[in-house]
Amino acid sequence: MVDRLRSSRSRSVHLWPIVMLRVYAGVFFANAGIAKIGRDFSESMSRFLSANLDESFSFYRPFIESVVLPNRGVFAALVSWGELAIGIGLVLGLATRYAAFAGAFMVANFWFAKGAGFLAGANHDVVWMFVLLALGFIPAGRIAGLDDGLADRMRFLR
Repeated sequence: MVDRLRSSRSRSVHLWPIVMLRVYAGVFFANAGIAKIGRDFSESMSRFLSANLDESFSFYRPFIESVVLPNRGVFAALVSWGELAIGIGLVLGLATRYAAFAGAFMVANFWFAKGAGFLAGANHDVVWMFVLLALGFIPAGRIAGLDDGLADRMRFLR
């Protein structure tokens, strides 16, 4: 393991911005998830979705009305624990591709519920979606992450 770190150190020094972006995104998601766990997030989520229902994308509105709002407790738990799991995966570099793609899917759902335009100045969801997609398509977990050591034994982490 030490030999692998020594040999890969020189080739991965120039990749430190990817590590910083991965860890920052992970801390951001974990913090958001922790803030929602242990409090009644389902009520605030329900109020937010109901208030933004008119602005949400028209193709997404029926899903909010018929699936999410009637099952707000389940979706609140999925969002809060999902954000925490995505954050931990990104910080540790463990199952990074899965965490990044799950995060991009989650952020896309946030964006659809808010209904903000693609180029709207206040739409940070699109930026997060592109960051997470980039982290998913490049081997971000193989750079100073647990995926590097585990990928040889667990093919699904490659």
